[in-house]
Amino acid sequence: MINISGAGRYTLGDGQVCRMGYGAMQLTGPGVFGPSKDPAMARRVLQAVVEAGVDHIDTSDFYGPHVTNQLIREALHPYPDQLHIVTKVSARRDENGGWLPALSPEELTRAVEDNLRNLGLEALEVVNLRSMIDTHGPAEGSLEEPWTTLLELKARGLIRHLGLSNVTATQVREAQKSGEVACVQNQYNLAQRQDDALIDELAAQNIPYVPFFPLGGFTPLQSDALDEVAARIEATPMQVALAWLLQRSPNLLLIPGTSSLSHLAENLDAANLLLPHAELAVLEGIGKGEARASD
Repeated sequence: MINISGAGRYTLGDGQVCRMGYGAMQLTGPGVFGPSKDPAMARRVLQAVVEAGVDHIDTSDFYGPHVTNQLIREALHPYPDQLHIVTKVSARRDENGGWLPALSPEELTRAVEDNLRNLGLEALEVVNLRSMIDTHGPAEGSLEEPWTTLLELKARGLIRHLGLSNVTATQVREAQKSGEVACVQNQYNLAQRQDDALIDELAAQNIPYVPFFPLGGFTPLQSDALDEVAARIEATPMQVALAWLLQRSPNLLLIPGTSSLSHLAENLDAANLLLPHAELAVLEGIGKGEARASD
């Protein structure tokens, strides 16, 4: 079994989790839509995740829709006591897989109920409100109304903790005026460093930051500098990219996803990769736009 203790632990929700987690998005069909091409393998990957010691799984009922949550329940229910399942709400899918905002009180309530039913839970550990002001990235605008709806659902006992996703620092501060923010989940990786200041601000408050697309997402990270560092330390470029995130700040919780057992093992093995200071300096140049081939 792979040892992921080198990743360390950090607070999330009601406890602490291993900083190397798992994102379930890739267990669906193409475009995060439709059923898994191999449901049996998807369930085996989920079981291998937990067997390896991962206790933080990221999901959403709009993945599929319903696909990842149902697979998680089939593979892992009844859940280990220490497992933290984090989901997100505020979107729905059209018949072609398009992403549509779903931010009304009725839609948010239905989304929470769907997550509960498909995961087989009585309460959700962490629910992230994903901003849909701009589906391509954070954009300013008030999230007070949907945040208030989720606070009401939390008061009813359906949610234990609330987080935010695809948001700006201003939106985080706005939400904190009326309720605790348990985590922030935004796009961030070695090449896309727009949230550097926000990460540091959250770290000072002991709030975890969860980078989605840690390996570049639908456009995987590509950099000659990254490849050269990986060759020198005898690791893969993606392992180096994950290890860099773990060394970037102690409040970063990683959720790389995959539908492959071999790729899962490769990702998890990055938990014990310590990057030398000289190589960290080279990698910093990628984030500043130096030696970057593409994002």
